[in-house]
Amino acid sequence: MILPFLEMECWTLLCQPAVAMGISVFILAGLLVHCVFLVSIFDIYFSSPLVHGMTPQQTPLPPPAKRLVLFVADGLRADSLYKLNSNSTPPAPYLRSILENNGSWGISHTRVPTESRPGHVALIAGFYEDVSAVAKGWKENPVEFDSVFNESKYTWSWGSPDILPMFAKGATGDHVYTFCYTAESEDFGAQDAAELDMWVFDHVKSFFNSSRSNQTLFSALNEEKVVLFLHLLGIDTNGHAHRPNSREYKENIKKVDEGIKEIALMIDNFYGNDGKTAFILTSDHGMTDWGTHGAGHPSETLTPLIVWGAGVNYPQRVSSQKFEDNLLKEWKLENLKRLDVNQADVAPLMASLIGVPFPLNSVGTLPLEYLNNSAHFKAESMFTNAVQIVEQFKVKMSQKRETTLSFLFTPFKPLSDSEQINYLKKARLYIQQQKYDEAISLCKTLINLALEGLSYYHTYDRLFLGLSIATSFVGWTTYVILVIIKTHTNLTKAVQTNNKESTVLFYGFAFVGMIIAFFLLIQTCPWTYYIYCLLPVPVWYAVVKELPVIQDLAANLLSHNMVQSVGFIFICILGIEILVFSFFYRSTLTLGLLVFAGWPVITQLWAQAKTNASIWTLLCVLLAIFPLMPVVGREPNIPLVIATGLLTLLISCFSLASLCKTKNKYRNKEDLKVYFYQMLSIALSTYVVSSTHDSLKNKQGLPLLNQIISWMTLVSSSVLPLLSSTFLIQRLFSILLSLMSTYLLLSTGYEALFPLVLSGLMFVWINMEQEALQRYGLSLKPKLAVFNFTYTTDITQFRQLHLDDVRRSFFFVFFIVTAFFGTGNIASVNSFDPASVYCFLTVFSPFMMGSLLLLKVVIPFVLVSCAFEAIQVTTQLSSKRYSKCYISASVRVSNLFCKNSELPNLNLSLKTKANQTRNPAQTKPSRSHCYFYLLLRFWFLFNDFYKLRNSFCTVK
Repeated sequence: MILPFLEMECWTLLCQPAVAMGISVFILAGLLVHCVFLVSIFDIYFSSPLVHGMTPQQTPLPPPAKRLVLFVADGLRADSLYKLNSNSTPPAPYLRSILENNGSWGISHTRVPTESRPGHVALIAGFYEDVSAVAKGWKENPVEFDSVFNESKYTWSWGSPDILPMFAKGATGDHVYTFCYTAESEDFGAQDAAELDMWVFDHVKSFFNSSRSNQTLFSALNEEKVVLFLHLLGIDTNGHAHRPNSREYKENIKKVDEGIKEIALMIDNFYGNDGKTAFILTSDHGMTDWGTHGAGHPSETLTPLIVWGAGVNYPQRVSSQKFEDNLLKEWKLENLKRLDVNQADVAPLMASLIGVPFPLNSVGTLPLEYLNNSAHFKAESMFTNAVQIVEQFKVKMSQKRETTLSFLFTPFKPLSDSEQINYLKKARLYIQQQKYDEAISLCKTLINLALEGLSYYHTYDRLFLGLSIATSFVGWTTYVILVIIKTHTNLTKAVQTNNKESTVLFYGFAFVGMIIAFFLLIQTCPWTYYIYCLLPVPVWYAVVKELPVIQDLAANLLSHNMVQSVGFIFICILGIEILVFSFFYRSTLTLGLLVFAGWPVITQLWAQAKTNASIWTLLCVLLAIFPLMPVVGREPNIPLVIATGLLTLLISCFSLASLCKTKNKYRNKEDLKVYFYQMLSIALSTYVVSSTHDSLKNKQGLPLLNQIISWMTLVSSSVLPLLSSTFLIQRLFSILLSLMSTYLLLSTGYEALFPLVLSGLMFVWINMEQEALQRYGLSLKPKLAVFNFTYTTDITQFRQLHLDDVRRSFFFVFFIVTAFFGTGNIASVNSFDPASVYCFLTVFSPFMMGSLLLLKVVIPFVLVSCAFEAIQVTTQLSSKRYSKCYISASVRVSNLFCKNSELPNLNLSLKTKANQTRNPAQTKPSRSHCYFYLLLRFWFLFNDFYKLRNSFCTVK
């Protein structure tokens, strides 16, 4: 119950007078408000779509198959299976012969996120993953769900410990059995990953052999409604380690093809070729050419589907087919009918083949063209499918009706209660009259309406809650700006507080809050709704209390030259729009950096400091190259990483030589020791990168010594800077060396150079800001080389904010965005390349790997933030003033960004092929970008606490 506490605290804090509110209270209020914003994203957009309380629905006619064998080749792309080799031979001869002579085939279209867990849930349970499962590493679902395995008589499964246990855990009774290899076997760097698939095939064979001497097992295997599930992870592991176009990936496909052939023949022989076994081969997701998955590129969303055996149609010869893509011609399959499905449609297909109830939460539509059965069976199966989805719709509608006042409830009109009855009665009548085609068509219409209705009720409160959060967001933004103007500028004059008006205002807002709370109470809304709907009350109360400040500000602005005011506002909006567009197109950052390169010329700093200005321009141009490069991970270049390590060592040597020439006053032996340790760390990191790459290339695994060095480097990188010199430039350089040693270990290509160039620009930025101060008559310019940040600061030298501080704040936010998007975006965390963490571990561990990749993303943030802290200290500006200034800048940027973006529901299908083929780094903002926005906002607040501590420690 943390959110009610946060709400109460927000009201208490924001009701304090702005003048009396200190920086610590201000930051605490900001943290509380932003905690609500963070939780609201998951509560509004990522709530579970699952409902419970439905009645299981089963086709009343006898099924065509007694048993089903499901092969899931993890990470298998459609083109990798269907496309012929350069010598016109199929990569999987047995499966090719099946689709040409014995079964039906097509493409199974997956949805984002294209990960193993969501893909298997869609295949086996028939719904698209509850996104809150990401908090459990896609290994468990926080909400229980039904599946084909649960509805079966018996299910035996073999494969990965990351996939199988989740279906056994959610099953009712003791009828889902799993056989897994150890988690340590999932090693990206050691043995050939095809051995994982060989393990599965060998254990399936031994399982059937052992059943001949085990009467209980033999009897169970001969029951009806039996499922055998073979999860084949080797292809995915080889794809990550060696890329999908590698020899290892293709050979793995061939081994899987041979294994499937052996298993299919063995099972047919075991059951005496009774013709009652159905086989399905598919994949949970595909893979990009650079060995990743998670996003929406066609190579990730297009997976193969081959179905054969009992109850399945034979190949259908056609003269022509109409598809938007040219895949049929590329695959030489123009004359075989291609039957595409959505991934969730596979679950009802399996249920129909073996006659088990459709999974209760399934949203898949039965693909009838795969079935080789009577029209009556198809119509009954389709009717069962429709009733099963309508059951979910009715439960969802009932839940929403119970929590909404009757006069406010707006039902889904296309499928009212009477319409549901009419559709079902009419469909049943068609079946009784043997008008099967009409019944099937009507059931499909009913299914589409029910799915629309499910989406309607699932997002029923989204607009209402979204407006509440948006109102709070705008109110908080306004309040921050007003506090800055009132306390740190001379734009307003002091106003005497009228206690009577304040009391009336307080009780007025309190009354509004009580009305909102009562309104929510009588609707029995969830307790989180109280937080989202009541938060705007204290926020806007704090804003309205500052009405005199707004009036003074308006009068002040009107007294200035209108042209200059409009010009300044236009420049601000243009700068913010550049930042917004950088979320859409990384190349926008290049444009911004090129503009930054001309800043010294525009502001006449060129004549004042030609050397610094020249270096600034050069480094801006160099940094502008990175956003134009491909997203990190696509083109590994280990020699470039090694070269970057050597370059860092060379720069360190020059810096050390320069330090040794200085007077003893500015160095001591302890500082030199730390310096040497950091140089040694850089050298070891360079060696580890080279050695690990060679070892993995030779399939010898990750050397233990390299792993130990990597983890020790990671730990020491957070400690050594604290032991370094307290002189400003030396401390900053120490931070760079420590972070570079870790960043090198996490690099696979050109991105290794990025923090080096970025840090160089930050050092020059610090010097340039010193030069810029001269235009404001501040002659107390400190010598950066001897500036010690531990010295006490004379509070009388702190200055007020001026217009140039807005420019500094914008620079900071722009550099933060560049630090994040310079070499990629959050998709590189979601659809990451495991090669980035091979120096630390090669055994699959989603949370550990994700944490290391997040660290890699944060390192450039730290470099920029440290530089900005140095600028704040050396430009004689109070932490309180500057922290609020850049919070305001970030607020305006993120606020405008949120207005230009949206948080798509992950249950929505991918739109058009054009959207799918777009560069993942250039797609429109998604939930991942909002995570970045939240990370950015909390990063600012974290820095405030650090600055606050410094201000208390250094001000005398």
